[in-house]
Amino acid sequence: MRRQAPPPRVITVVGPTAAGKSDLGVFLAQRLGGEVVNADSMQLYRGMDIGTAKLTPAERGGIPHHLLDVWDVTDTASVAEYQRLARAEIDRLLAAGRVPVLVGGSGLYVKGAIDALEFPGTDPEVRARLEEELARNGSGALHARLAEADPQAARAILAGNGRRIVRALEVIEITGKPFTANLPGDEAVYDAVQIGVDVERPELDARITARVDRMWEAGLVDEVRHLETLGLREGRTASRALGYQQVLAALAGECTEQEARAETVRATKRFARRQDSWFRRDARVRWLSGAEARRRELPGLALALVERAVTA
Repeated sequence: MRRQAPPPRVITVVGPTAAGKSDLGVFLAQRLGGEVVNADSMQLYRGMDIGTAKLTPAERGGIPHHLLDVWDVTDTASVAEYQRLARAEIDRLLAAGRVPVLVGGSGLYVKGAIDALEFPGTDPEVRARLEEELARNGSGALHARLAEADPQAARAILAGNGRRIVRALEVIEITGKPFTANLPGDEAVYDAVQIGVDVERPELDARITARVDRMWEAGLVDEVRHLETLGLREGRTASRALGYQQVLAALAGECTEQEARAETVRATKRFARRQDSWFRRDARVRWLSGAEARRRELPGLALALVERAVTA
């Protein structure tokens, strides 16, 4: 009799926002004796519940969820810090005989957790000088400098993304190497089965609109108002989160609440397309099609996919 192979060391559930990753992660953890490790960068923030679609304790189906509510809204997100936290959770679960189910749409966070990805350090003086230049001259000037130093990085980073341009120039100055030399490859540090949740664009757009409507009805504006008293507006990362950024603008009188709501829908749709593009570049991700998702067969298909990978 053939001995059953052990389960994969790590399962990841990835894809664009509103595709159904969270519920699928719970299902797989229930069936495979696992626990969920969050890989959504904004769900690491305490109090950012409604706007990040964080599952409530009741929705978690009795499955422990890790790396939720880790940072204050005034903390700046760090992929390197997330990598340290995520690998500690993965190793602890593996040692306990549990299956880590990594769930989220933050592509660099997923890759940082499961792949051999090293993060160059930071130099406060270099960073401060570049940020001062960004404020004084704008992102276009810094992007032009990046194009001279590392054309490949300049093609990958939008000219308006000042934060990423500053980081790229900082890494170049610190390491003396092109920023692209530090970009992630696909060398894995864990055996993993990566499942991509694929929902066709018209359906995904409808889901996003419905989700934003539910967030407003659930009290997103009040959540943001409360977090503002805790320093959300000063938080360099949390204040830019989808929904939160738009509500903060409305609270400051920069737009109406209805305009903020509409912009949240538009911005989330754009973000979902970027997420999809990121994960599509990784040939290791096994996609479950939108047609399968619409037939409500997604959980069973995902479980079968994992089992096939185990016995292959």
